Amino acid sequence: METEKRLAELGLDVPDFIREGYYGASYGTMKPFHIAGNLLFLSGHVPQRGSRIVYAGRLGAGLTVEDGRAAARLTGLNVIAGIKQAVGDLDRVRSIVRTLNFVVCTPDFLEVHKVSSGLSDLLVEVFGRERGTGGRATIGVMALASGSCFETWATVEIE
Repeated sequence: METEKRLAELGLDVPDFIREGYYGASYGTMKPFHIAGNLLFLSGHVPQRGSRIVYAGRLGAGLTVEDGRAAARLTGLNVIAGIKQAVGDLDRVRSIVRTLNFVVCTPDFLEVHKVSSGLSDLLVEVFGRERGTGGRATIGVMALASGSCFETWATVEIE
């Protein structure tokens, strides 16, 4: 339970999707994750607590890079909750393979990569550089469900 110990040391509040359920089901027909061999594919995660989007809006029009990074970091906590829901023990994570990140922004907002670092940095803090660093792509988009400013899909290698 080294990863759980690390979460406690960092003082991070990870939701319990096993007890509370994955919020994504409220968006339509889907499952929270799929495991194929040693790969875990997580459905989309956003900066949401319970039924509330914490960072709604658009980067470059009301939301700052700092707001976006905070949204991505909160999303990262939900990703960790999703991993735990799928595999039970966070120490089963061998590596973050990749994340695909979506940032709601104005057409002239060019710092989407800085927003995604909120997620990437959190995963490195929790899992360490070797396990927590994966490939990453970030795309600026016009809208996401419920007004969220950030969403990610994650692929995780597990034991």
